Amino acid sequence: MPGSRTALVQLPALGAKGAYRSRNRFTVTDVAGADVAELSLVPPLFVDRTVAALRRADSPDPDRRTALLRSAARLFATAALGGLTVEDYEYAVSRVSGMPISVVRAATTATAARLARAYHSVQQARPTGAVNHWRDPSTRTGRAVWRRRGDVFAVHAAGNHPGTHSLWPQALVLGYRVVVRPSRRDPFTPHRLVTALRAAGFGDDQVALLPTGHDHADAVLRAADLGMVYGGQDVVRRYLRERTVLPQGPGRSKILLTADVDWRDHLDTIVDSVSRHGGTGCVNTTAVYVEGDPAPLCAALAERLRGLASLPPQDEAALLPVQPVAAARAVEAFLLREAAGTRPWLGGDGVVEELGDGSAVLRPAVHQLDRPDAPQARNELPFPCVWVAPWTPEAGTAPLRDSLVVTAITRDERLVDRLLEEPTISNVYVGDHRTYHKDPDLPHDGYLAEFLMRSKSVIRD
Repeated sequence: MPGSRTALVQLPALGAKGAYRSRNRFTVTDVAGADVAELSLVPPLFVDRTVAALRRADSPDPDRRTALLRSAARLFATAALGGLTVEDYEYAVSRVSGMPISVVRAATTATAARLARAYHSVQQARPTGAVNHWRDPSTRTGRAVWRRRGDVFAVHAAGNHPGTHSLWPQALVLGYRVVVRPSRRDPFTPHRLVTALRAAGFGDDQVALLPTGHDHADAVLRAADLGMVYGGQDVVRRYLRERTVLPQGPGRSKILLTADVDWRDHLDTIVDSVSRHGGTGCVNTTAVYVEGDPAPLCAALAERLRGLASLPPQDEAALLPVQPVAAARAVEAFLLREAAGTRPWLGGDGVVEELGDGSAVLRPAVHQLDRPDAPQARNELPFPCVWVAPWTPEAGTAPLRDSLVVTAITRDERLVDRLLEEPTISNVYVGDHRTYHKDPDLPHDGYLAEFLMRSKSVIRD
C-alpha cells in the first residue's frame, strides 16, 4: 500500500547514458514534512555533456516517433515505472504537491490521452500552406516545408499541476530531443513520463531528466537550442524578450457577465471555474466581472465555496489544495495584505485550516472590488481565490487584458470581437464554458509548435 512505504523513493537523474545517482541529493518531503524521496541533482558539466549527446543523436523517423508515444501513453497510465505502481505514483504526487488525489488521477488519464494524440495535435499548428517533408510532390513547383528551429528543447517544468507535462512531449513528435528540469514540488510526474518514454523505445539520447540546484537552473536553458520556462511574473519579465525561450506565467483567467444574461443561470460554471483542480491552475478563474451590482453574485459564490470540506490531499473526497503550514500561512498573509480595502465575503479572516500533522488546507476566498481596474484582480493565488468586480461597457476590454482565458457570457457580438482583437488575451470562450476547458487539438497559450517550428520555402527539380 502507498502509505506503508518506508524506504525513500530514489529519483535518479536520467542522462544520456541511463540513470545516474549523484552524491548531491535533494530530499523531497510531503505536505506534513515527512521525507518521501531523494532527487539526484546534477552539476552544469553533466548538463552540458548530456545535451551534447542529445544534439549528436538522430531522431527516429516520424512514424516511429508517433508509435513510440502511443506506447509510452499506455505505459504511463498502467505500468510500474521507476519502482512505483500507478497508485504509488499518484499517492506520492498528491502527498508532496498537496493536490487532491482525484485531480492527480484525472491528470494521469488526460496525459496518456494527449500523448497518444500528440501527432494529430501538432498537425493542427502546421500552416495550411506548408507540408511536412521536402519530398512531398508539391515541392517540385515550390512549397513551404515545416521544419524545426533547433534540435534540443529544454523544459523548466512546473509543479502546480501534473497535467502541465502533457504538452512538452509534442516536441518529440516534431523530432526534437528533449531535456526536462523537474520541479521539486512534483518531480514524480516528469520522472515517470521520461521513464515511460524510454521504456517505450525512445533512446536515452532522445529524452533526459536533469534535476539541478537553483543556482544551476539556467545551465539547462543555455545548453539547449530552445526552451520553455514555467514561473511567476518575474519569470515572464526575465524571458519576455528572449526569442529562444517561451515563458509560461500566470494565467489570470477571467469570466465576464454582461447585463443581457442572468448570472444565476451560470453559477455552476463560475464555481467550477474557480475551484476545479483545487483552484491551482493557470486556467482557473481569478477574477469575475459583472455588469451591475456584484454583491449578489459574491454572496452566492461564497455560499457555494464555503461548503467545500477541509481534507488531506490523499482523501478521495478532497477538493482543496494542501501545503505545509508555514507555506500556507505565507500565502494567507499575502492575501490579507492585498485584500486590504476590499469587501470580503469569504476568507476575510484567513484561509488556512490546519490538519494537525504539519499541513494545512487553503480554503476558498471571495473578495468584492469597487471598480473594474482594481489592482487586486491581477493576483493569482494557488487555491480557489476569486476577485469579483463591477464592469461597464465604458470600461471595455482594458480590465480583461493579460488573460490566458476569458469566458464571455454575453450576447454582445461586438464585445466578443474586441476581446478577440486584444493581443494580450490568449483564448476567448463565448457562453457557458468553464475557463479550465482544454482540448489537445486547441492551443493553450498558442500552439507549442508555433514556437518550435518555422516554414521554409523549397523548390526542387
